[in-house]
Amino acid sequence: MCKNSLNEISILIIEDEVVLSLGLKSTLKSFGYSISGIETTLEGSIKHLTTLTPTLAIVDIKLQGINNGITIAKYLWQTKKIPIIFLTSYCDEKTIEKTLSCEPYGYLIKPCKDKELHTTIQTAINKHNYFFKNKDALNDNTHYIDLGESLKFHKGKSILFKNDEPLKLTNNETKLLELLSDYLKEPVSFERISNYIWRESIYDLGKLRTLVYRLKLKIGVDIIESVFESGYKLKVN
Repeated sequence: MCKNSLNEISILIIEDEVVLSLGLKSTLKSFGYSISGIETTLEGSIKHLTTLTPTLAIVDIKLQGINNGITIAKYLWQTKKIPIIFLTSYCDEKTIEKTLSCEPYGYLIKPCKDKELHTTIQTAINKHNYFFKNKDALNDNTHYIDLGESLKFHKGKSILFKNDEPLKLTNNETKLLELLSDYLKEPVSFERISNYIWRESIYDLGKLRTLVYRLKLKIGVDIIESVFESGYKLKVN
């Protein structure tokens, strides 16, 4: 659990559908969170931050039919380092990639279950607090995994570097590397990977192979080893 008690956690809701925003507000208050406010525009969010600093923001990607939510989330993160959770009906790869500049701590697909919402908030705040408490240590080279061919993966930041330059990965590619980096000495089963990335208990090996193949094409090096009938593991130097 977070070190913050629930009533110390204030949440800003960015949502332009009145019924949904009020329902979300009611659910969050039932958990014990306080509500910093509800905003629907960048201008309103900027004004909000002049007097209040929420602990976390839940942001709908599509506001008034366009990706205004991403613009607002980017402002919240870049100016105040407020952790972001996206709540959206849009979960395609292109939309997810557009959100990466906001460095979101989570995604929730509408409609989400109350327990999933609560868990995602707690996880986001824990990660955020851990990172900023340990950010100097996380910059240390001991947190890099050497993958050879001038590639290294930073576990604390979940960033893959090539020739010391960060590579732009999709959310699923990043999640794959995160999971494999936690189990360097043994393969991670196909079932576990699928459950972690897509929340599927029955894995689709074709979809998983496609993800690995596209990552290989993107970075130009095969850094993931397929262990026969077992799973995948990182090739570590």
